[in-house]
Amino acid sequence: MSLYSFNHIALSVRDADESVEFYQNVLQLTEIENTASNSKTRWLAFNDDVQLHLIPRPNAEIKTNKAVHFALAIIDLNSIIKNLEALNIKYSDWRDTPDKSYIRKDGIKQIYFQDPNGYWIEINEDV
Repeated sequence: MSLYSFNHIALSVRDADESVEFYQNVLQLTEIENTASNSKTRWLAFNDDVQLHLIPRPNAEIKTNKAVHFALAIIDLNSIIKNLEALNIKYSDWRDTPDKSYIRKDGIKQIYFQDPNGYWIEINEDV
């Protein structure tokens, strides 16, 4: 048994409102109260145990690459693909083939896409 449980991911964002809207529309995350401070950091919940903290940094340089990403699992990968397409959000496989999923060596299907700040998100099919 691990000594740790995963608590949250924190991302610097240029526009917190835009980022909150993206994560609510694309991943159906729910905004929750920032109980840590009176800052403008916005908190979203993946579930009761894991959160996404969006820290406004309008003047910060945000550098990203696909190897630095967070991954989520969903039972029906096609549902997120349909949602991405409806929202005109481009997705690809690991090799950057547009509009294509990838099947890993272990048989798990996955896709990648980016949020408004360029952060990469991987979605795996939870079989």
